[in-house]
Amino acid sequence: MGRLVYAAITSLDLFVNDEHGDFQWAAPDAEVHAFVNDLERPVGTYVYGRRMYEIMRVWETLDLADEGPEMADYAAVWKAADKVVFSSSLPEVTTTRTRLERTFDPEQVRALVADAPSDVAIGGPTVAAHAFAAGLVDDVHLFLNPVIIGSGTRALPEGVRTDLELVDEHRFANGVVHLHHRARREAGDDGPAPG
Repeated sequence: MGRLVYAAITSLDLFVNDEHGDFQWAAPDAEVHAFVNDLERPVGTYVYGRRMYEIMRVWETLDLADEGPEMADYAAVWKAADKVVFSSSLPEVTTTRTRLERTFDPEQVRALVADAPSDVAIGGPTVAAHAFAAGLVDDVHLFLNPVIIGSGTRALPEGVRTDLELVDEHRFANGVVHLHHRARREAGDDGPAPG
């Protein structure tokens, strides 16, 4: 059985992009990129919404000739994993090892994680909000960048309570801080805590 893992590179005020959708400020340097690669190496399946899939699919066709070894390493990690995209508007998927589902079904995701021999990563705050609301997220990794952007897309959902415990923290030379939290589960608990 795998774990459902949510990771996001965010501003200090917990936005993944600004009000215009820009996230250039979040581009990881080599040290952060290598750490993310190692974090995602055990992932066997990625779960995405449409927007995140459209951003991430570049890893299948990106010309890495002039890029650093961290980018080539991440491309290999990404290509080796299966992908499930939940979208009612995406016409088709264009990457290998990818299937399209029209509606987010918490029970389908729960079964996917339960049957997975390795971790399942859920990418993108919109689809992750559904997983948080259903009490499915096991681990949360936030990479906090030393910038405040004021508005944009929130990394974490509003109106959902999830009790967490801090598992690990790491500070990078560029000022980014990684926080790893794990959901606290009571015996028999498979849903979110009451808000």
